Amino acid sequence: MTKKLPHLLLGFYLAEFLALAVNPYSRDVWFAENLPMVLIVGALILTYRRFAFSNASYLCMSALVFLHTIGGHYTFERVPFGFVTDLFGFTRNHYDRIAHFSVGFYAYPIAEFIWRKGYSRSKGLLAFTGITAIFTVAAVYEIIEWWYAASADPEAGIAFLGSQGDVWDAQKDMLADGLGSICAAVAFLFHYKDPPGTQDAA
Repeated sequence: MTKKLPHLLLGFYLAEFLALAVNPYSRDVWFAENLPMVLIVGALILTYRRFAFSNASYLCMSALVFLHTIGGHYTFERVPFGFVTDLFGFTRNHYDRIAHFSVGFYAYPIAEFIWRKGYSRSKGLLAFTGITAIFTVAAVYEIIEWWYAASADPEAGIAFLGSQGDVWDAQKDMLADGLGSICAAVAFLFHYKDPPGTQDAA
């Protein structure tokens, strides 16, 4: 494992976070969207010396962090994504769907963690565990989103929810999460190898 990559990703995130903390569309939405990402990054920093993931896992986890930080600045429905919308003739901004798809990438580090801790040596079972974990988290997060939207300032709540008038938005978000997790699980099944020096990490 190249130890420089996690540090480079952290440096990029800090630069992105600071730049996009300036004049967000809604400070309330910015705070709500960034809090989970700050907690994730903070947890990875605190546990780095005890358990360092592979570079592939850090890349998987970084995708959501980077995309979510952008969404927090603009709100997801207002992210400048018009070129994709125009290219495919969409009637809504699908940036949030891409971010949700990247949520599924966390199935890879989930499977890696269980594998390296020695809790299971069945890659098939670990891939399935990663997928089910993502679907569970996705469902819980949609409930939290609904709760925040119902209890927050109406304008901030709508911006945070980002449904753009789609009554099936929550279900489609969870589907995107799940599809991302399936892709990540397949990648784990066929491409994961223990980083050098970590085979005895269990």
